[in-house]
Amino acid sequence: MSESVLTIVCPGKFASERYALALEAGLKGLPCRVTTRLDKPMRNLRILFAIPLDDSGMNRDFYDLLGFLRTHPDALEGCVAGVMVDGPGDLYTKSAARELVLAANLAGCTFVGRPLAEAIGSLQNFTVQAKNAGCSLTDAFHLAVKNLAERILSFSSPALKNPKLLVLHASSRRTSNTLALWDKVKRHLGGTYTIAEICLRNGTMEDCAGCPYTTCLHYGEKGECFYGGVMVQEVYPAIRKANAIVLLCPNYNDALSANLSAAINRLTALYRTTSFQEKALYAIVVSGYSGGDIVAQQLVSGLCMNKGFYLPPRFCMLETANDAGTAMRLPGIEGRLDQFAAGMLEQLHNE
Repeated sequence: MSESVLTIVCPGKFASERYALALEAGLKGLPCRVTTRLDKPMRNLRILFAIPLDDSGMNRDFYDLLGFLRTHPDALEGCVAGVMVDGPGDLYTKSAARELVLAANLAGCTFVGRPLAEAIGSLQNFTVQAKNAGCSLTDAFHLAVKNLAERILSFSSPALKNPKLLVLHASSRRTSNTLALWDKVKRHLGGTYTIAEICLRNGTMEDCAGCPYTTCLHYGEKGECFYGGVMVQEVYPAIRKANAIVLLCPNYNDALSANLSAAINRLTALYRTTSFQEKALYAIVVSGYSGGDIVAQQLVSGLCMNKGFYLPPRFCMLETANDAGTAMRLPGIEGRLDQFAAGMLEQLHNE
């Protein structure tokens, strides 16, 4: 990916003065070009999606963009991207970003870790950044846009000879469609990976109780967490070693299972002291009826936007299967499993 110019995709004819100033200040000195719509595939570009929302939290041209991405599954092959969203209220900015990231990723786009520069109406979500930088909330927003743009332009997938893969799940092997799909993917991968699997099903999995920042940082600096247990003893060391993690996610009421949610929450202590930005995120999501995209978006926001794992193209496999054993009988499943495994091989063996 040799593209050194940042393509700014700005869907919509309306935008606030704040939106325009953020782009002007954040992108100053960077090589850029601007487009207002996508109507044909783009290849091997570095992209900043800059999304303005109106008072209703909507942008009709943004939904046209989503529609194009969802109906053109190779529209962004080889691209690397991030997202800026600016809205006048406290709601809908992150949900818009999650929808866009998932649609673009399934169309072949890589997303850097922490790919979102998000401005709510009050800019109060920049309070910590502004305090750390000794600047105003507005300046903190501009700095976030600049930092994101620079990381998009400089990103490159790690080239690995023997990638280390960590698989996290909380399922029963006897009944789990999700585990059955993973076992098949693992066979497709052959001996090209060092794979560790951790089951979070057994024993007590304490959720994060929101310790004070100083407490969390204190334990994180020692590679620990106040609540200890399997997270500290097994998951933390495995994540430090891993080049990628795979989450196996059955859909529970349009949400991640309780143990996987707790594991993501408990990563905060490790995140305080360990960068995840060179670690890839993959997932297999199986729904009994529908809603796999909702679960995938939770992974996007929880692990990519918040914790900083990067998203390789088509990071998640989304399937619908109810009764035990039905996933492996889905029409075309062997081909989709092969494609998912081939994508992992291509991305993590990018020598």
